[in-house]
Amino acid sequence: MYDISICHLYPDLLNLYGDRGNIIALKKRCEWRGINVNIDNITLGDAFDSERYDIIFLGGGQDYEQQIIQDDVLNIKGNEIKSAIENNKVFLCICGGYQLLGKYYKTWDGKEIEFLGALDLWTIGGEKRMIGNVVFECDFLKSDNFDGKIVGFENHSGRTYLGPELKPLGKVIKGYGNNGEDMYEGAIYKNVYCSYSHGSLLPKNPALTDHLITLALKQKYKDFVSLQPLNDDFEELARNSMIKRVVG
Repeated sequence: MYDISICHLYPDLLNLYGDRGNIIALKKRCEWRGINVNIDNITLGDAFDSERYDIIFLGGGQDYEQQIIQDDVLNIKGNEIKSAIENNKVFLCICGGYQLLGKYYKTWDGKEIEFLGALDLWTIGGEKRMIGNVVFECDFLKSDNFDGKIVGFENHSGRTYLGPELKPLGKVIKGYGNNGEDMYEGAIYKNVYCSYSHGSLLPKNPALTDHLITLALKQKYKDFVSLQPLNDDFEELARNSMIKRVVG
């Protein structure tokens, strides 16, 4: 029997718009297949040993919460987070958690806030917020049975830009995505997946959830090949209905 250990970083501070639902989706889709799941909540001052975990999750937070955890991220857990990324641990990072892995955040009035620098990306604050449902297309998820379309909800004033080492998570069909300019959403580096999509992202998109679980199991078990299929008729009806509503 397989098992997966999940670390939820700063769950008490980074949990905007129901981001904890991503943890619930990972847990349930594992359990429905007989995969044991262990979840640890790690926050300010807690020891963080990335070797204990197969999936690490960072949710979204406002500027206030980001400032609270900044010192802990940079000076206590930072090296361990960077090591985990380079060692191909699976990460899902949403909105504020996505921004924190980058080099810096420059506020709309010019103040530059240092972030972890684990990923080659940076964020520029704007006075206008980018709010609404978003649909984007992920080429790596496309198959004979799946169109690769992902649906979420975004609410951010920061405009994020990717360096050459990173690939976008997807191409925006409707919405703003990273910055409302280049029509890309999110970022991928090694097994790190970043997105501005709240709402929560994974319950709305089981194909992406299963992709992350598959990556984690392949990293942990040399004999693992693929996940047992689930009946996702209900989830797909909801996803397709939302996509039609947003795209028109």
